[in-house]
Amino acid sequence: MLTPSSKKSEACPEGVLQRRSEAEYNSEIVRFITCGSVDDGKSTLIGRLLFDGNHILSDQLEELAKESEKIGTQSGNLDFSLLVDGLSAEREQGITIDVAYRFFSWRGRRFIVADTPGHEQYTRNTVTAASTADAAVLIVDAKKGLLTQTKRHSFLCNILGVKHIILAINKMDLVDFRHDVFETIVSEYDDFAKSIGLKNFYPVPICALTGENVVITSQKCHWYNGKTLMEHLEGVTIEKIDDRNDSFSMPVQWVNRPSADFRGFAGKILNGQINAGEQVRLLPSGQKTTVDRIVSYDGDLQRAVAGQSVTLTFKTDIDCSRGQIICSSGTPLESADKFQVHMVWMGDKPLVLGRAYVMHVGTDSLSCVPSKLKYALNVNTAEKLYSQTLSMNQVGVLEIHLDREIGFLPYVESRDLGGFILIDKTTNETVAAGLIDFALRRSKNIHWHAQDIDQTARSSIKDQKPALIWFTGLSGAGKSTIANAVEKRLFESGRHTFLLDGDNVRHGLNKDLGFTEVERIENIRRIGEVSKLMTEAGLIVMAAFISPFKEDRKVVRSIIGDGNFIEVYVYAPLEVAEQRDTKGLYKKARRGELKNFTGLDSKYEAPENPEIIIDTTKLTVDEAANLIVKLVLEKFGTFGTEG
Repeated sequence: MLTPSSKKSEACPEGVLQRRSEAEYNSEIVRFITCGSVDDGKSTLIGRLLFDGNHILSDQLEELAKESEKIGTQSGNLDFSLLVDGLSAEREQGITIDVAYRFFSWRGRRFIVADTPGHEQYTRNTVTAASTADAAVLIVDAKKGLLTQTKRHSFLCNILGVKHIILAINKMDLVDFRHDVFETIVSEYDDFAKSIGLKNFYPVPICALTGENVVITSQKCHWYNGKTLMEHLEGVTIEKIDDRNDSFSMPVQWVNRPSADFRGFAGKILNGQINAGEQVRLLPSGQKTTVDRIVSYDGDLQRAVAGQSVTLTFKTDIDCSRGQIICSSGTPLESADKFQVHMVWMGDKPLVLGRAYVMHVGTDSLSCVPSKLKYALNVNTAEKLYSQTLSMNQVGVLEIHLDREIGFLPYVESRDLGGFILIDKTTNETVAAGLIDFALRRSKNIHWHAQDIDQTARSSIKDQKPALIWFTGLSGAGKSTIANAVEKRLFESGRHTFLLDGDNVRHGLNKDLGFTEVERIENIRRIGEVSKLMTEAGLIVMAAFISPFKEDRKVVRSIIGDGNFIEVYVYAPLEVAEQRDTKGLYKKARRGELKNFTGLDSKYEAPENPEIIIDTTKLTVDEAANLIVKLVLEKFGTFGTEG
């Protein structure tokens, strides 16, 4: 029975969140998405739900009538899709481009519906909406049958953990409400659902335009005895967190320190419960402490449960910051730094393996390197495909490495602790959404072996501070020549040095690598790791590499440590470097005999803030070497004896 409302709009009454627990309040909200192929009636269905539920205000209805007459897609009748197709481009083209959210209530339950685009190019929008959905209404045009995009959305909803799938076979009026058409589509979808591991779905024959089986049972589908679409949504059960049995976990969102006398750690409890006086453990540090107070908006609590946002204080002064996870001492979460993940690529540019991205997981942000693409997935068939990268809207299974350990749960157990996004460090754009499958075994079995003789001890007997001097610039700019001169000066002054040269390492360590963008990134990564070992040995290392991508140079700087890294930009304009062409490489590249040559058909990203710029059109080799040695003397004091 509908409950008509004459209110202008419904909103959460002020103070509700304060009077009721957050967990209770959230448990009543059902989030669902409508998805499917283009022009299958997603927006119309949502408009019908709002209209039949009396959630359209009188002034909105008048405006809708005017717009419907103006657009003219329904022969003068109301075009409900206009209610959610808010962008002018959507109205002009009759399609959904961006995700539109609507709130409505029904018999005391609250719903948030996301209308997602049908075009394949907007798959990333669908992923965003599905990542928080409890249910999905997959719409199929009865006249067209199952289409590729419907399968794509089904696959995505399944891997994103949407628990309730309602198969709404729409436009039944166009097939005279025939039972055999409905059964054929259901049977075909059932086969597809099994192939992707989708266990349950609920088929409903509907006509969104006229409202058949949307809210009220249709008399035209006499052969259908099941629930209406709204009844299915009404019956969606939200998976509740068992605060009695689950282990406690709460990511720290904020260090709450309003005065020198109070230091608490605020966050939302994701699982379990916590009592004042209970021992907890911090991840990934592993430190243990005891909860002193549980501070809430309503004052101190003796006990807090999943869903509540609280501030915890500890009895001991312990290092704890945003991103760490407070969890049960006896049954802590796993922690690891290497994972297998599912990833949906959203970036305009393809994934670059070996490149570092910023990863946001829970309340933590850290550096992440996708290291290996195991396979891409054909989301229309679930077929595993060999691929070297992922392009926009592609899904793949990868191995990723983080720069440190995190506490986590697999995505199937926790969207909050197992889901993440990747940010491009250069553009700050969100380029991927990912789901943690599991920690890689070597993440747990390989540990850093502490040695009695450390870098400080090794460098002290050499009477020098270890460092990496990184020379970058175009081929022919003079990197190796100047690096060689710098090493000679340091060596002659009694310093222990080593020069890593681009050509030399490709004769041995990196002889398996070519010159594609991915292989160039791996080349620099390996050099960075080797340089790290050499500086650990106490050496002063010079590395002369084109190293065209600034992001890769940042990675090396992070490996070595900012205080031990000097970036030298050896500058020469392209035309000057090409005139020098001491190895004849530019001529070969110009003739097409060398591909991916930096400066010609492969870009070079100049350093933005190097420690020093050497303009080789103005300085001799000796002058350049003297300047660099002088710089390092100033920076490190006992680094060398003279310029």
